[in-house]
Amino acid sequence: MKTTHILDTLYARGFIKQTVYEDDLRKLLATEKISFYIGFDPTADSLHIGHYIPIMAMAHMQRAGHTPIALIGAGTAMVGDPSNRSDMRRMMSLETIQANGEKFRMQMSRFFSFEGENAAVMPNNADWLLKLNYVDFLRDTGVYFSVNKMLTADCFKARMEKGLNFLEFNYMLMQSYDFLVLYQKYGARLQMGGNDQWSNILAGADLIRRKEGVDAFAVTFTLLENSDGTKMGKTQKGALWLDANKTSPYEFYQYFRNVEDVKVEECLKLLTFMELDEIAELCKFKDERINAAKKRLAFEVAKLVHGEEAALEAESQAAAAFSGDAGAMPSMELAAGLDSLIIDIMVLSSLAKSKSEARQLIAGGGVKVNEEKVTSHEQRVSDFTAESEFVLHKGKKVHLKIIIRIKK
Repeated sequence: MKTTHILDTLYARGFIKQTVYEDDLRKLLATEKISFYIGFDPTADSLHIGHYIPIMAMAHMQRAGHTPIALIGAGTAMVGDPSNRSDMRRMMSLETIQANGEKFRMQMSRFFSFEGENAAVMPNNADWLLKLNYVDFLRDTGVYFSVNKMLTADCFKARMEKGLNFLEFNYMLMQSYDFLVLYQKYGARLQMGGNDQWSNILAGADLIRRKEGVDAFAVTFTLLENSDGTKMGKTQKGALWLDANKTSPYEFYQYFRNVEDVKVEECLKLLTFMELDEIAELCKFKDERINAAKKRLAFEVAKLVHGEEAALEAESQAAAAFSGDAGAMPSMELAAGLDSLIIDIMVLSSLAKSKSEARQLIAGGGVKVNEEKVTSHEQRVSDFTAESEFVLHKGKKVHLKIIIRIKK
């Protein structure tokens, strides 16, 4: 049985946006088991949906026999990547950055393995970047970079208008140096990443070619976007996090249960390990039958991120919310009173980010207590029920059982 080339797998599933020297890369991947890397700047204490595609690509590469290097960018994070930014990133302490990196490892281990054959490794670039002698670095590495060429890179263009400081200007050199060190320490020949990293990745591959005389390669991935071109994964609460304490499994499930019809097949290819034939069969109908594919998508991504038990519970909660079964839908306990305003309950339960938003939702007719519509922002819980438990509905898709614990 002929084995599918890993690049063909990634192309068929929609991962690859750009490559360089692809014919040579194909030969290398077909004849050798290589080490490759993707960098993660740990500027938060959890990965988010924007990291999902690179992580899935690493999993596919490992399954094809190649060794993932998940580089924690504690050193580069202390500078801040100017790519796709119009302002300077917030500075963070080294201790915070390193603690964030440990959490990344736990989340990544659901997708690929840090044990056994071709086990993933997770080095930290602070181990070499923070020990660099600046003059030696300029002489040994900086000499290979053209300032004129650097200024044409997309990663700097957005920052040039408001002012690109010298700290950020060094980021490309530091990331390129990472690639060089990982080649020297682990034999890394390929760097992969989001398409906004194209200029930085090319610079690193070029540094290895010029300094070591060895071919190095670059692959970037498509971004997960809505049909209007905006980034997918934004919710009313902000980013869609892989940490259950930041985005609950139920919220995560519901997000993908409600993706646009036209994006379902793409998401199934990118975000699950389902076979392509099964995905095609599931998505062949473009009418209301696409809902079966949405449910499968929501379950598969929730299972990967949070485990099967949490995915099954989220699936059950979603079904209960749709059917009106309050006993199984998600619930929240609030320290409040029956005289509390509905708008206050909405804010406390995070169904609205502010009282202003709650008023707008009520004015639009989208809020119900049990099955009775809330018509005024001055209405209280006691206007609808004398019970300490009730269901608060926001629109047709968000339903939450509220349990009032009377404030003393």
